[in-house]
Amino acid sequence: MPPQEDRSRPEPDIYRGRFERCFDEHYVRIFAFAARRVSGRESAEDVVADTFAIAWRRRDRIPEEALPWLYAIAANVIANQYRSTHRRHNLDERLAGEASVAAPGIDPADSLGRRDELAAALARLEEVEREVLRLVAWEGLSTGDGARVVGCSPGAFRVRLHRARRKLAKELKTAGHRRCEGRRPPRPAEEGS
Repeated sequence: MPPQEDRSRPEPDIYRGRFERCFDEHYVRIFAFAARRVSGRESAEDVVADTFAIAWRRRDRIPEEALPWLYAIAANVIANQYRSTHRRHNLDERLAGEASVAAPGIDPADSLGRRDELAAALARLEEVEREVLRLVAWEGLSTGDGARVVGCSPGAFRVRLHRARRKLAKELKTAGHRRCEGRRPPRPAEEGS
């Protein structure tokens, strides 16, 4: 009988040293690159962290001249952040526009109440449920792209999205019932005023 391989020890990561050298040699330059393109130290640090996280995942492809490759990754990270911020800004403007064009006779406090109910209902969902809803509703991703973001198949993502929407609708319905139960009927003297 042939000897069995010892599978308890993981394979050595032959690319780890390449990544560590790349990180040590280029961290400062990537930080400077990011700091010149985004506002605030924290944003620049986020760009650098994302850049090196991508480099880590692709450490087997780090070229000899790594700096231009890292600059390209950082530029893509910045572009992705910009697009996300731009979409969020557009959504905020659209929501503000919709709120300002409220139908006549609708009390603006009611729309604020509905927004608060939505925020509360979302808060009662699990984080994974909120994330699939945000990816589709706020980020505008397709189910295929959303599946890539969360690391599952498109079919599994569609199921998660369906369940999250159903749970959110149930939470909103429950909140509506609570709101109606909390109102007291007007007294006869208040009806005419």
